[in-house]
Order: sequence, then structure tokens, then C-alpha cells
Amino acid sequence: MKLAFQLAYKNLVGAGLRTWLNVGVLAFSFIIILFYNGLIDGWDEQARRDTIAWEYGHGQLLHEKYDPYDPFTLDDGHGPLSKEQRKNLVPILIRQAAIYPQGRMFSVMLKGVQSDQTTLELPTDAFGESDAALPIIMGSQMADAAKLKEGDEVTLRWRDKHGTFDAAAVTVVKVFKTNVPTVDNGQIWMPIEKLWEMTGLTDHATLCVANEAFESKEVAGWTFAAQESLLKTLNDIIATKKASGSIMYLLLLAIALLAIFDTQVLSVFRRQKEIGTYIALGMTRTQVVGLFTVEGSMYSVFAMVIGCVFGIPFLSYLAHTGIPMHSGSQDMGIAVAERIFPVFGLQLIVGTVLLVVISATIVSFLPARKIAKMNPVDALKGKLV
Repeated sequence: MKLAFQLAYKNLVGAGLRTWLNVGVLAFSFIIILFYNGLIDGWDEQARRDTIAWEYGHGQLLHEKYDPYDPFTLDDGHGPLSKEQRKNLVPILIRQAAIYPQGRMFSVMLKGVQSDQTTLELPTDAFGESDAALPIIMGSQMADAAKLKEGDEVTLRWRDKHGTFDAAAVTVVKVFKTNVPTVDNGQIWMPIEKLWEMTGLTDHATLCVANEAFESKEVAGWTFAAQESLLKTLNDIIATKKASGSIMYLLLLAIALLAIFDTQVLSVFRRQKEIGTYIALGMTRTQVVGLFTVEGSMYSVFAMVIGCVFGIPFLSYLAHTGIPMHSGSQDMGIAVAERIFPVFGLQLIVGTVLLVVISATIVSFLPARKIAKMNPVDALKGKLV
């Protein structure tokens, strides 16, 4: 085996430019696979963390008539919860409303939330720090769309529990920045106690966000959605992105492997006298096949070395500084940070190395099988196989 590695190394180095072209393409494919999967894994980790922190908490208790994907369920999709039932929960009441900034009508989702809650990252402490009669907070995307800033007053119109319209001036006391558009775009937040008073729906909630101390239990008229269930849509989107991206890097890998395959076919064709000499010197056909297979698989070893030399500084830099994402990514409707920090875990690195090495070994073995059928005498004469 040691002799096989020595011969394979000398043959590859002796091939010169052809070897380094194959190694370069394979190393590039190796870096691209790591980069793309690290990017997707980083996005997955950030999106899950941000969505949990800003919206889902440790699960949600939803009113049975409320459908998050159907705004027509908002009128009836709420119900009362006693203080005991709300233990370890953050109640949120959602109502349809409209604001009138600079004389324009802007439809919004009006959400009431407790001022003293700590389950979500929402800066609800701003309610208590303001002297405004009706304080509201909103995300930066919403503020930009409505052309509002902190300290601005705007007219808010809503309906009470009887369907009667009412209006009042509200004050923007905080504009927060978030990576989760589902708590930002088209939404404003206010103290739930104020919203109860305005709508007459005292102690009512549309949904409740659970904290880590909440124990799931059946509540009549309510359905509990676990954290993983709420994250399913996000997980499906990211899995789709990962699958579509794999097509690109598998094509790159296929090009590199095809080059290795062609090189090995050419080697078997051009080095028949050498093969015959090996057999004449006492090497078995299996050993000669192993020699050519090792020679082909060593392309992947060289590619790993070259990939590490160029890839480690490059990928480390990206993992440290992050990759800027276009601000329009907020329109996707899922959490996308302004910068995504790729995550290159041990499983990803080992899996990619195994993929490249095993693939290179297989495509090297396929043309080498022909050696097992060669006649040593014909090989020494250089006859075509």
C-alpha cells in the first residue's frame, strides 16, 4: 500500500499542469459546497433564533377561531382568558385598524401586548417610559412606509366589540429594528390594557405567547402550537433553498469528477506498457487497479490541501464579518438579517470532505476496472485494450 501511494504521488506530480487543473477545479467545488451550505446553516440558525425571540417564544396558544393566514378571522378569533389561565403566557389581542399619516390612509394590524412582558424582544418597556395617553411602538419598516418617527402623533381609527368606529390620536414612542418582518410590516403595537379599554374586549386575547416556564395544557376554545410546529414553514423554505443550491454545487463537482474520469481513462489507455510491466514484476491485477484508484483519489487529497490553503482564510473571514443581505430581503416575509454569518460546523466539513473523497475514488475506480481484463503480454506490446 505504501508503494502504491509513492507511485501515485510521483505519477501525479509528474503529470504537471493536467494534475493541478483537476485539483484546482475540485478544490473550487469543495470551497463552494462549504460556502453555500455554511450560508444556509447560518441563515437557518439566525432566522430560528430571531423568530423565536420576537414572535414565537416557546410556543403559542391560539384561539380556535383564529387563523394566522386569514385576516377575516380576526373579528371572531378572540376570547377571554382569566389571570390564572394567562400564567406564564403573554396575551396578544389583534384588531384591524387604520392610521392617517399626512392625510393618507394606511391599513394596519393593531396589536395589544403587556407592557411588562419579557418573553419577546419587543421593547414594550417604552410604554411605561412615555407620558403619552395612547403610546404605540412600531418597527422600522413600518415607520418608513408610513413616514413616521418617534414623537409623531397620528390619528388611529378602530372598531370596538360592537363594530362601532372610533378614533383617537396616538403617539409613536419607539421605533424598533428587527429582522422579523412578521412583527414589523403593517403592524403597530400598544399596551393591551389600553386596547381592552378602547374595544371593550377586557381580558380578551387572539393568541398568547408562552415563556419557558409554561406547561402545555388543554384550554377550552384554545389550541396550543409548539415551537417546532410554528417554525415548520421557515424550515421548509430553508430546506427548499438548500436543495436548489445543491444543484449548482453538484454541477461544479460533476465537472471536476468528469475531468478526473477522463484523465484516468487516458492514463489507462496511454500507460499500457507501464501496466504490463507492473504485472510482469509480480503485482496482481487487483494491486494495479488499486494503484490507479489511489492515484485518482489523491486528486481529492491534493484538492483538500489546496482548498484549506485558500478556503480557511476566506471562509473564516466571512464567518467573522458576515455576508450583507439586500434590504429588500425583508419582503420575503421571513426573518432575514442584514448580515448573515455562515456557520461551518464539524458535521458540514466532515460530510463535504467525505463527499469529495468518495466521489473522486469512485470515478477513479470505474476506468481502472479495465486493467483487470488486460492481457499482460498485449499490455507490454502496447496493444489497444
